[in-house]
Amino acid sequence: MEVKLRPATENDLEKILEIVNHSILHTTANYSYDIQTLEIQTKWFEDKKAKNLPIVVADLDGEVVGFGSYGQFREKIGYQYTVEHSVYVVDNVIGKGIGSKLLTELIRLAKEQGYHVMIGAIDADNAGSIAFHERFGFVATGTLREVGYKFDHWLDLVFMQLILV
Repeated sequence: MEVKLRPATENDLEKILEIVNHSILHTTANYSYDIQTLEIQTKWFEDKKAKNLPIVVADLDGEVVGFGSYGQFREKIGYQYTVEHSVYVVDNVIGKGIGSKLLTELIRLAKEQGYHVMIGAIDADNAGSIAFHERFGFVATGTLREVGYKFDHWLDLVFMQLILV
């Protein structure tokens, strides 16, 4: 099993879309209800590129099995040194270190680009993701109670942050 990380290309968008839509339909890692279209995913890709924000894919023997990215945390200028990240990995390779490779690369890129803080917004019931982030030094800084609603129940959102040194 050889995993290579590389910048995403337009050729990866269909697989990224498949991963995102699986997350929307089956998890609370993404609070969206409606699946995305290739057109929406392409606009997302173009927007990231225009803003010099990375999209990194994990390529396992020629197949994209995960991706990670980050974007501006909030729109106001005072937040310009803070980013919020996302990491997604397909179900059959969870726990094999691919998410760790992706997050390590995102942290490296954020430091290289001069960002100061990285934020993760994680569903409070996702103990695995919270523990995963703690292993990288992320600290839970607060829980927003019942701010999301999906699958017929209210969801709490945990904010975790890593100060990039």
